[in-house]
Amino acid sequence: MTTTLTLHTTPFNDQKPGTSGLRKRVPVFQQANYLENFVQAIFDSIQAPAGATLVLGGDGRFYNLEAIQIILKMAAANGYARVLTGQGGILSTPAASCLIRKYATFGGIILSASHNPGGPEGDFGIKYNTANGGPAPEKITEAIFELSKKISHYRIIEASDVALDTIGEYTIGKMHVSVIDPVADYAELMESLFDFAAIRGLLAGGFNIKFDAMHAVNGPYAREIFINRLGAPVASLMNCVPLPDFGNGHPDPNLTYAHELVEILYGENAPDFGAASDGDGDRNMILGRHFFVTPSDSLAILTANAKLVPGYRAGLKGVARSMPTSAAADRVAKELGIPCYETPTGWKFFGNLMDADKVTLCGEESFGTGSSHIREKDGLWAVLFWLNIVAARAQSVETITREHWAHFGRNVYSRHDYEAIPTEVANGVMTHLKDSFASLPGQKLGSYTVERCDDFSYTDPVDGSISTGQGIRILFTDGSRIVFRLSGTGTEGATLRIYLEAYDPDINNHHLDAQVALSELIQIAGQLSELVTRTTRVQPSVIT
Repeated sequence: MTTTLTLHTTPFNDQKPGTSGLRKRVPVFQQANYLENFVQAIFDSIQAPAGATLVLGGDGRFYNLEAIQIILKMAAANGYARVLTGQGGILSTPAASCLIRKYATFGGIILSASHNPGGPEGDFGIKYNTANGGPAPEKITEAIFELSKKISHYRIIEASDVALDTIGEYTIGKMHVSVIDPVADYAELMESLFDFAAIRGLLAGGFNIKFDAMHAVNGPYAREIFINRLGAPVASLMNCVPLPDFGNGHPDPNLTYAHELVEILYGENAPDFGAASDGDGDRNMILGRHFFVTPSDSLAILTANAKLVPGYRAGLKGVARSMPTSAAADRVAKELGIPCYETPTGWKFFGNLMDADKVTLCGEESFGTGSSHIREKDGLWAVLFWLNIVAARAQSVETITREHWAHFGRNVYSRHDYEAIPTEVANGVMTHLKDSFASLPGQKLGSYTVERCDDFSYTDPVDGSISTGQGIRILFTDGSRIVFRLSGTGTEGATLRIYLEAYDPDINNHHLDAQVALSELIQIAGQLSELVTRTTRVQPSVIT
């Protein structure tokens, strides 16, 4: 027996979604009615038709299971006919996008705070993805926020919890709940895109890999794909048991937080290839033996070698990159004769281009790469793409990268993150930089001359929407640049990100460490922003 309840509630004033949904500390979401209010605002704003199906799952972080039970009962009370959810409440973000598209559902709710730490005092997040499998556009997230500010009631069914650990069919009221294998559909999609036989041959021939799931969602996906389908030794995987607190770690696949993997790849008897993915499985880091591939270079190299991969042999429609990402992909696109789009940060901008059949590959410098196979960035997809290229070219990661630089030149690139800066202080840095726009053009700063500076804006070529205030750019006459941007993915204070890029076609310089090659630009960035004076930060929290 089930009972549908309409319960009184009062609004919260802090439920404005960012570029990746609503993210807060776990105790915030555990407040009475906090999750319920936001979920009801989602349902009220999207107004799913009768008979609609919803995908629901998350990255396994703390509070994931409890939230799924609440959302299932609310979906039943709000008229959904069916919900697809992963066994154990698990669904990587790419797998959720895959399911939405494969089964033509009305959309999906993904529970994740991506690469942010988890645990009882860690972060939690929730976002809505539309029927194309991608993050909701701003018009939907704004509508959700507006409804959250005036909500007075939410609907929920009083019912027993679903046995999420057991694959099978269940009911809540009139709604069917399908608890499915969270990996199978995604693994099948990967096998349709890549030459698994060639990768199996590579691994059987003594090519050693090490994949770090960082105790996050991609552990089960890695086991199925690398061990069961590609025949890699079990020792190829590390940290592949998803944990609610990610093993008390920070599930962000970069040189700082994936230090255990980095030490292995830079140590004695290092494997040939290393990779890591983040909390919800959509980001990736690629390493060769004693060698790191920047995400910007990775996108360019995948673009240049796409015809070696079965799913992309027909050619690419185009490529897109976020504005802070280096221009390395632009150079490849020019040679291939395909368009290259520069967008604001946020996967929804790529989704528009892919839905309009304008691009096939896309990527962000923040360790996210993807293609039109889904509408999210995809960590394991990028790893398999690299392994397919290595198998086809029979070369090391370092050789492939250095040959790419020799042909196209090297976009020397780095990002410096200053995390958890008080928001007003971070805003003060950005205001100071904007105030300098009038005087900067024409100035000579060391060996660089400022050509122009702006706050990046973007007019979407598909729907004509305009996005402003997307990051401050200081552009130099030789093509070098410094970008300053505040990130919206944290839950405490602000993260100030400084992106540094210098183009160098001289192969004699390609051996230089990026921090050495960019040392003058790093100094200029500090002077222009008055960073130390304003923030008291002498060193970045993270360098990538």
